[in-house]
Amino acid sequence: MSTMSAPLERRPWLRTKYLLFAAIGLMLAYVIPHDESFLVHPSDPLWQHYRPFKWWLLPHGIAGACALLLGPMQFSDRLRARFRQLHRVVGRIYVAGVFVAAPLGFYIQYFQERTGDPRSFSIAAAADAALWLIATGIAMVFILKGKVQEHRQWMTRSFAVALVFLEGRVIGGVTGWEDLGVHASETIVWACLAFSILLADLVLQWQELGRSRSALQRRQAVSL
Repeated sequence: MSTMSAPLERRPWLRTKYLLFAAIGLMLAYVIPHDESFLVHPSDPLWQHYRPFKWWLLPHGIAGACALLLGPMQFSDRLRARFRQLHRVVGRIYVAGVFVAAPLGFYIQYFQERTGDPRSFSIAAAADAALWLIATGIAMVFILKGKVQEHRQWMTRSFAVALVFLEGRVIGGVTGWEDLGVHASETIVWACLAFSILLADLVLQWQELGRSRSALQRRQAVSL
């Protein structure tokens, strides 16, 4: 009985985690052709817009892509258990990506004030960058102190903030609000940022609830 119940106890959380990863994959599948297709089309008119700050955009894009693509690997229990050194290396790359992409993202938005973007959008970019850096920094401090559980919690919050990049573009594109002007895009960013930590904590609470149920089932099985 006990050998059969263990995988069944973990399955609800695993299903939830896989659903989240599937949602991230769907967002990537939408955003790449919808918002980033200009990268493979040199004649795309968007290059004229990005030309003044393209050399800032390049490291920002590479670092941000590393964080977004490698982040989900850090939440794989199987990968962490079997390839501990790889987990550490990927984690360091993620942290480096955050500390490059976040400040450059703010600077690029600040630079775009020269093309007519409002200062309020730069403030939104600064808040996004600060929250991402703070959450990642706290996660890094906890792992250096050997506090693994707290590290995982703050890494979850950090990655939730990272997903604002995808969420804002998906919402703007699917709803058509991206065509309403820069202030509509700014509002979307603020909304995604406001809910990012809340959603991360909901995931953490759901995970903790699953663990509590598993522990209760194990105690009940032992008592039988």
